[in-house]
Amino acid sequence: MIAAQYRWNIKDVNQPSKEALKLAEETQTPPIIAQILVNRGYRTAEAIQAFLNPGPEQLHDPNLLHDMAKGVERIEDAISQEQQITIYGDYDADGVTSTSILYETLNEMGAKVNYYIPNRFTDGYGPNVAAFQKLIAAGTQLFVTVDNGVAGKDAIAAANEAGVDVVVTDHHELPQDLPDAYAIIHPRYPGAEYPFGGLSGAGVAFKVAQALREEIPQDLLDLAAIGTVADLVPLIDENRVLVYYGLQLLAQDERPGLQALMQGAGLKPAELTEQSIGFGIAPRLNALGRLDDASPAVELLTTLDDTQATALAKDTEAKNRHRQDLVKTISAAALAQAADADHSQRPTLIISGHDWHEGVLGIVASKVVETTGKPTLVVNIQDGRAKGSGRSVDAFNLFTALDGHRDLMTAFGGHHMAVGLTVPEDQLGALADALDAEAETQKLTESGPSELVVAAALSVKDATMDFYHQLAKLAPFGPDNPQPLFAFKSATVTQVKAIGQDHSHLKFQLAQDHQQLNAIQFGAGKNVPALTADPEAVEVLGAIEDNVWQGRHSLQVMVKDLKQVARPVVDARTTQLHQAMFQAFGVYVFFHRNIYQQLAGQLPTGANALLFDGSAQQPVAADTPVFIVDCPDDTADLTSVLQQLKPTQVTAYLYKKESLSQLGMPTRPQYAKLFKFIATHQQVDIGHQLDQLATFLQIPRTQLVFMIQVFFECGFITIDHGIMNGVAHPEHKDLASAPSYQLRQQQMQTEKELLACPTAALLQRLQASLDLK
Repeated sequence: MIAAQYRWNIKDVNQPSKEALKLAEETQTPPIIAQILVNRGYRTAEAIQAFLNPGPEQLHDPNLLHDMAKGVERIEDAISQEQQITIYGDYDADGVTSTSILYETLNEMGAKVNYYIPNRFTDGYGPNVAAFQKLIAAGTQLFVTVDNGVAGKDAIAAANEAGVDVVVTDHHELPQDLPDAYAIIHPRYPGAEYPFGGLSGAGVAFKVAQALREEIPQDLLDLAAIGTVADLVPLIDENRVLVYYGLQLLAQDERPGLQALMQGAGLKPAELTEQSIGFGIAPRLNALGRLDDASPAVELLTTLDDTQATALAKDTEAKNRHRQDLVKTISAAALAQAADADHSQRPTLIISGHDWHEGVLGIVASKVVETTGKPTLVVNIQDGRAKGSGRSVDAFNLFTALDGHRDLMTAFGGHHMAVGLTVPEDQLGALADALDAEAETQKLTESGPSELVVAAALSVKDATMDFYHQLAKLAPFGPDNPQPLFAFKSATVTQVKAIGQDHSHLKFQLAQDHQQLNAIQFGAGKNVPALTADPEAVEVLGAIEDNVWQGRHSLQVMVKDLKQVARPVVDARTTQLHQAMFQAFGVYVFFHRNIYQQLAGQLPTGANALLFDGSAQQPVAADTPVFIVDCPDDTADLTSVLQQLKPTQVTAYLYKKESLSQLGMPTRPQYAKLFKFIATHQQVDIGHQLDQLATFLQIPRTQLVFMIQVFFECGFITIDHGIMNGVAHPEHKDLASAPSYQLRQQQMQTEKELLACPTAALLQRLQASLDLK
């Protein structure tokens, strides 16, 4: 049975409150959309209208940012004095878009400007003393940091000693001890009055460009949108405006590099969404910095040369494919390690390997957390030290858990959900024990699965294209404005199959009331057998999306979670028995001795086998599942055993290898053919020659065995040690009087009642036997 990975908190927005109905009327908004917005804190008509209609007037005055005027004045002085300005960026998508925004802005203003993207592996994150000194030696007279800087105290102090000013533009958490920079432009600077603290690095760079130009730099909205989406900052307020208009610019973008990048990624400009950035553009830009030098990403974003753009995009695509291959290989090894005896029982995980590329370990850690639900560190061991990244779950503050154990680490930083660290190899065991102890302190195991807010439970017929377009008014989606999720609880899962090169993904249809809805879940291909075995006990949670294929639009559910619910009766009828069907604890009921003898000894420890012979049975213990293995000869036997055992859960395999109903009763010509043969042949060795006899008479072997048994019971033949002879002048008897004949009639009727009926009829019969209401 498939268990849910999350707790579903269903908000029933399809049953709007009086408040939502009133706001829906005032804003001419569908009630369900109004209820979603009310739930997210938009409680006035003005707030709802502003959210649904992003506009440039919603962008705040950039001069409200701390030190903006001071920083802009210093940059303008550097331009007028023709001082060398170096933009010091970062190697992720937010960093390279931030760099590109200010590089283009200063170039257009006539500045003498270059940029430097630190290398993840040699420079590390943020201002680096050696890098600053090298750049100063090369002529830099002013540094402008983007997407970094507030943690660069030492490097900035070194620049000050050399007489070089540093203007910091950043959005990361502010340390207690701030650097002595010429200016620090930051949306959450203590005491500053900027109205929105959730800007990305690209967002801050965009505001600097706005202040320098003294107008909204509309041509930079595409870069701002990429950086904002890529850095997973809140997609509300000013960020919503940047991404909303940035997507429009991307759809008609004239940047050769972005055009070539999107073409290589298979993205069509007219169909771009924030997901196109998050899953298409950003990973490719990130791949450069994860594997090597990220400077080509800035070249790609800023070049005006079509040939160069094509070459850079091709190289970026190749790097991204290499990154994907690395993630796939390392993830497989990491997940195998997570499941081994040394790790599977731990509440937290430290996964280690050799020759693992450190640039992708954060992605691998995320995949392990997604699969196991456990906070995870993934590290590469080299030369006696382990270096890597960690990812966590909502219920466990990974930064706090590790912060008190800095004595075990040589480098450490991060936040609640993600960290980076370096640990001496011989301290990994101690760190693993410390992390498990912190899990106990934070009561991780008691917290249960993370919660997902679910907008409503829907029927398949409710998922219409009109409804999708209503929901699309809430886009672009992201943190603090998530795409609404919906639960489908009463649909049947059909057309279940594993897809993808390695069959790792799951595709199926939700069917209900003659309506169908496609669904897909990545990484869930392993669930095909379970869904196929009980397709009516599945509840699905996901987002409704528009799937465009060859110009045709259709709705599909992007599945976020699914679960199978325990039902009193499960229809699992089969004509084949597999070992996997006998792995669970419970009582396995058999009606035929030969099948019982074959399987009873193969049941798992704690399971019981019961050969029902009509004798009275004691009820099973509460919550003990009962499995009906084979099909009884009489439905009364099934009713009797269920009423005696009184189970709360029944799985009906009702195995029967061959359908007697399909075989049917022998015909009169077949009986006549056998009778004539008996009259003319003596001493027939049916123990060894039955197959030859079936071929000679042209009667199926199974049918012939039955006919011989009927003749024997009617006294038409004798059988002694497998030798058959006819009886001279036998007493006349009706074939229907033979017990075997009557049994087959009863078996065929049972097959009709239990095997040939629809699922609903079988479930109704079994539930009636259990006296379920």
